Amino acid sequence: MTEPDTTPPGRQPDGAYDVVVVGAGPAGCAAAILLARRGARVALLERRSDPAAYKVLCTHALTACAYPVLDELGLVPDLEKAGAVRNEARWYTRWGWIEPKAEPGGPELPYAYNVRRSTLDPLIRSHAARTPGVDLLLGHRTTGLLQEGGRTAGVRVATPDGERELRARLVVGADGKDSAVAGLAGIPTRRYANGRFGYLAHYRGLPLPGGLGQAWFLEPDMAYSFPNDDEVTVLAVLPDKKHLPAFRDDLEGSFEAFVRALPEAPPIDSAERVSKIIGTVDHPLITRDPTAPGIALIGDAALTGDPLWGVGCGWALQTAHWLAEEVAAAAAGGGDLDRSLAAYARVHRRRIRPHQRLAVDFARSRPFNPMERLMFAAAARDARAARHMYLFASRLIGPFGFLNPRSVARAAAVNLRHRARRSQPVA
Repeated sequence: MTEPDTTPPGRQPDGAYDVVVVGAGPAGCAAAILLARRGARVALLERRSDPAAYKVLCTHALTACAYPVLDELGLVPDLEKAGAVRNEARWYTRWGWIEPKAEPGGPELPYAYNVRRSTLDPLIRSHAARTPGVDLLLGHRTTGLLQEGGRTAGVRVATPDGERELRARLVVGADGKDSAVAGLAGIPTRRYANGRFGYLAHYRGLPLPGGLGQAWFLEPDMAYSFPNDDEVTVLAVLPDKKHLPAFRDDLEGSFEAFVRALPEAPPIDSAERVSKIIGTVDHPLITRDPTAPGIALIGDAALTGDPLWGVGCGWALQTAHWLAEEVAAAAAGGGDLDRSLAAYARVHRRRIRPHQRLAVDFARSRPFNPMERLMFAAAARDARAARHMYLFASRLIGPFGFLNPRSVARAAAVNLRHRARRSQPVA
């Protein structure tokens, strides 16, 4: 247990901070902003020297669960101005399209945004750089952790001007699935195999029905198309690994043939592809304990999901917010940091781990199981069930809320009524 520091909050000796955040992507920038607003002095480290650097391989989607964080950060007006697209969607299944719509006379469906990382990353990084209490340090690569009394007490970094040490009460790993912070701290990594591989490309001038994002559940293959800023659509395919040899032999031909074979396929032949076809043949799902003495992990550093769900950026922002809520006061010297880190770890596990368990199972590249068939079929046939599915897909409710007894019973009733109508003789 750590004791409160007597140093005034936010004030440290020269070369020292309350918090060092490693990684200036969405997770790290959000954490730095939110911690600094709560009184901490933050060093935000980014190994790349270019302030406009961004992650290339991404679903480029912010699920609706992230909207409250975007709003608190003050990013919503800038995202709208940059052309980010509200991410309503429809999903293809063997029972037809699931098309969630707001209840008549009710509020609109929750949303966040589809926005390319080339737009999002520099935008949120510039917000962090302008935040009082945040020092954005570009070209700083973490090479080691400082230890004191059995806990992490800062980082050692390589910079264009040589090695330096930055001391802090808390080190935050926001440095992605291959987190250097987690590796240097010896935090165990649990890896779960993914039975699918994925490729994506960006197209301009690709019309989508209603301008909505689309996903195809082909059991076990997957695909999605998300409209983004600057009239660019991200189109991704996630086939079963049995298709990998053919894709390797002819990536462009296989990618385009896969897309053309989709039900109501996007008309790629009349659109302009404005990027290379990029992807990965192996994307394991990763889970780590989100804390260690003097360390917290957020975003992909703590948990990397399956890209087919497009939840990574949303969870990056949410975990940054949960961390700031729980540890800011203690990190600034006003409380027990270990107790605060334990509270963050509990929130993280409760809010995300149940989703990850389902994702790990579905990543085996299998058809729908009986419960999934029940819920997806009902959502394709019933507006209320479709809205319920939308809340789950947006990560606004968890697996237990999605599969609560009342919703399961309703889905069963919807499907039974459908079968009864199908069995009636035609006059």
